[in-house]
Amino acid sequence: MSPELTPHQLHVLRMVAEGRTHAQIAAELVVTPKGATAAVNRVLAKLGAANAPHAVLLACQAGILDGRPQRHGDHAGYEAHRRRGEKPCEPCRAGERAYRNKPTQPHSDKQEAA
Repeated sequence: MSPELTPHQLHVLRMVAEGRTHAQIAAELVVTPKGATAAVNRVLAKLGAANAPHAVLLACQAGILDGRPQRHGDHAGYEAHRRRGEKPCEPCRAGERAYRNKPTQPHSDKQEAA
């Protein structure tokens, strides 16, 4: 189960993943450097990470960050939405329904070889 990050925490995590310093994060969030450090630490705690690189690794493994653009069509689909805590979009829901309702077909490689 992946942790539920708020949109603000996800934004902080993305800035950490981009390699921004706490001072740069503070400037973007319009908070003090101590406030930025606190925000980063809350994200690390929620992910159970020891440090920022560990947080990015855990977020990637959980599907929260995938290193690719976030517009539709550039993600892994239904499961990527779920891992990010988003409601899946209709094209992804339709694809998931089709995948789950697809009849399984036995492999016929061995039958043809005989």
